[in-house]
Amino acid sequence: MNINYSNRIFGLDLMRALAIALVVTSHVIWITPITNPHINNVINLSGYLGVEIFFVLSGFLIGRILLRLYTSPDINLKSFGYFLTRRWFRTLPNYYLILVLNIFLAMYLGTQLPENVWHYMVFIQNLAWEMPPFFGESWSLSIEEFAYVLGPLFLYLALLLNTKISKSKMFLWVTLLIIVGFTITKIFYNASVETSTMNDWNINLKAVVIYRIDAIYYGVLAAYIAENYHKFWDKVKYYGVIIGCLIIVFLNVLLPKFGLFIESNPLFWNVFYLAINSIAIATTLPYLSNLKHAPNFILKPITFVSLISYAMYLVHFSIIIQLIRYIKTKGYIIEDMYYVWFYVLATLVLSYALYRFYEQPMTSLRDRPQIKNYFK
Repeated sequence: MNINYSNRIFGLDLMRALAIALVVTSHVIWITPITNPHINNVINLSGYLGVEIFFVLSGFLIGRILLRLYTSPDINLKSFGYFLTRRWFRTLPNYYLILVLNIFLAMYLGTQLPENVWHYMVFIQNLAWEMPPFFGESWSLSIEEFAYVLGPLFLYLALLLNTKISKSKMFLWVTLLIIVGFTITKIFYNASVETSTMNDWNINLKAVVIYRIDAIYYGVLAAYIAENYHKFWDKVKYYGVIIGCLIIVFLNVLLPKFGLFIESNPLFWNVFYLAINSIAIATTLPYLSNLKHAPNFILKPITFVSLISYAMYLVHFSIIIQLIRYIKTKGYIIEDMYYVWFYVLATLVLSYALYRFYEQPMTSLRDRPQIKNYFK
């Protein structure tokens, strides 16, 4: 696999590699039970933080692309179409391939398929309702796909207004509108739904599209600041990464020690907790987006994991862990550790194969002259 390291930003690859490492680590408990409740909580927390990092990072990356597109003098409807086409060539082939494999695997293992399995074809399996257990990691992909469409749609409608507001400022207003709008949906949720446990919160709010799109647009907001306030972005990079990490530690490690649980503080968990985590992750971006290089012994493995991270996210749980749980017998802890090692190695090998022989060729199709010429 030939990698042009000069075209990559190490800090963003580091974020992506850390995110997938946290997610993959969090699912170890599906192979071997963790009896220590503190370790169990940390492992569960790692999976949540990994996905939230993906959300903010994705927003930052598409935000920079969208902002430059939107402020270009020849912006039109086809420009948005080309943006979405490029995103879909990047995300949809892997998703649909793994979805089909999940369906066949469920049939082979005798697992019951959801009644409305067709929802997965159009990403509405968790649109405004509880996420089904089938293909569990796809909940975040639904949020991503709706975020990709919603922003360009609002930006295009804003273009039709023909106001005297600059396109850069209009981009900011649309971004803030989306953040505020999906904050309001959480306020309505808090007022209308009685969340009694963290599990209820997890499947009915955290993993539901209509409550979560703002997580990605905090990253888009960070992209706007990075593109328009270069000196500020560079000036705050050290403060930002320190403050962001301290907030994340406080929210997810120290806060539970103060007894601030959802049973007694639903408003905080339903409305503020997710947003504060997203903002904290976004504050690390000034430093990480300026972190261009690293020693080769760090750079190469981090970049490799970053490149195959999407494939890893799709195959590690619904494919590999489901097969392990099917063939695994209840045994000693040492036997469980062999399965854990197999889980990690199989995830890396299968993800590399998926990336190298399917994802990469499918993604490269978006640069074919026929597609570029269509959107001119």
